[in-house]
Amino acid sequence: MTGTDWACADAAAIAAAVGQRRTSARAVTEAALARIGRVDPGVNAFTDVTVERARAAADALDAAIARGEPAGPLAGVPFAVKNLIDVAGLPTRAGSKINRGRAPAPRDGALVRRLEAAGAILVGALNMGEYAYDFTGENVHDGDSRNPHAPDHMSGGSSGGSGAAVAAGLVPLALGSDTNGSIRVPSAFCGCFGLKPTYGRLTRAGSFPFVGSLDHLGPMARSVTDLATAYDAMQGADPDDPAATMRATEPASRGLEAGLGNLRIAVAGGYFARSGDAEAFEAVQVVARALGATRTVEIPEAARARAAAYLITAAEGAALHLDRLREQPQNFDPAVRDRLIAGAMLPAPWVERAQRFRRWYRGAVADLFETVDVILAPATPCRAPRRGQTHFTLDGVSLPVRANVGVFTQPISFIGLPVVAVPVWLDGGLPLGVQVIAAPWREDVALRVARVLERAGTVRAPIAEVG
Repeated sequence: MTGTDWACADAAAIAAAVGQRRTSARAVTEAALARIGRVDPGVNAFTDVTVERARAAADALDAAIARGEPAGPLAGVPFAVKNLIDVAGLPTRAGSKINRGRAPAPRDGALVRRLEAAGAILVGALNMGEYAYDFTGENVHDGDSRNPHAPDHMSGGSSGGSGAAVAAGLVPLALGSDTNGSIRVPSAFCGCFGLKPTYGRLTRAGSFPFVGSLDHLGPMARSVTDLATAYDAMQGADPDDPAATMRATEPASRGLEAGLGNLRIAVAGGYFARSGDAEAFEAVQVVARALGATRTVEIPEAARARAAAYLITAAEGAALHLDRLREQPQNFDPAVRDRLIAGAMLPAPWVERAQRFRRWYRGAVADLFETVDVILAPATPCRAPRRGQTHFTLDGVSLPVRANVGVFTQPISFIGLPVVAVPVWLDGGLPLGVQVIAAPWREDVALRVARVLERAGTVRAPIAEVG
């Protein structure tokens, strides 16, 4: 392969070649940096490119391999992280203007350290919606991250830079965060794979929070194998995140090719079969037919779960930002500021009722998973809207884009279920996403199903034709 080819290679191919010394980590890194420099001005995925750090890490890895040391499952793989994850030497801005004045992070976030321990090479930090309160990928401070498949359309948010970087071939692997859908929405809009793990599965230590009881970190990639490899490398208990599980690591890669076996797969009906464009539901049916799934189930009280998620998000998010709202209101994106102010004024009994409902809902969905292993649902109600578009029409009703893109993701992250978002291409237009939802701690099942779909060609994540 040439250097340009390495810039667009999947993580598995890069790690194999670097480990076998068919190429060097430095050559792969230079190819990635060159492509970022050439392509990113039209995508705006990156806010920081860590050039010297990446070169030094690549050289150190090459020297270690030359000494006969193990290469690691992600040897030489370039990756980048949403800029709410700490990168030593950079202020952790979380998409905001205010945080640019923070002191640089003294050390990397935990997941950055774990990926580097597996041999991956950090090449930068990625654009995002302000304070992660966003589904669009638009940012008034850093500019919009653009959808590489159609730059006049949204990348999705709030991990828009992560989705755009992967889809544009700038990195084969990126980290995002997902509170109400912020990995799954950009994965759907940009046409890549995304994993929102079970709440608590991957540590969030060294990241800027949004809603502590809903925040997840997870990977985005162009192949299911890469997604699973990154996920496995990042597992493990962490006392620095009180929500992190103490469960033993449960690698997904070794069972990835096991096929469907006796898995019971159903399509979500009811709430998940309305309030969307016909194409969103057709994408689910394409996936269901490929899996031979004919059963439909209804997730109970999903509409109420979404409403409760909204209340908890607004209240917890506002509590986190009260001092900033008092002291620097002019430095917020007005759309974010106004939603946070509204959250600060929510009556406490409403939020307490939402929390009580969450406990009931978690039990009701757990009962449903006694009869099924996987549930399929749309990731978004439509394809990516145009950048700057404020409203769209669902079921004949004009609704705000920013608040309603997550209509199908919020009821799932509300109780922390693991989900793999898979990209479906129906007609040569922009992609659509489908959620492959599994029971808690069964990321391996969701990834297995996604791999079956990928092998069959039903879902795929091509690099956009840019630059």
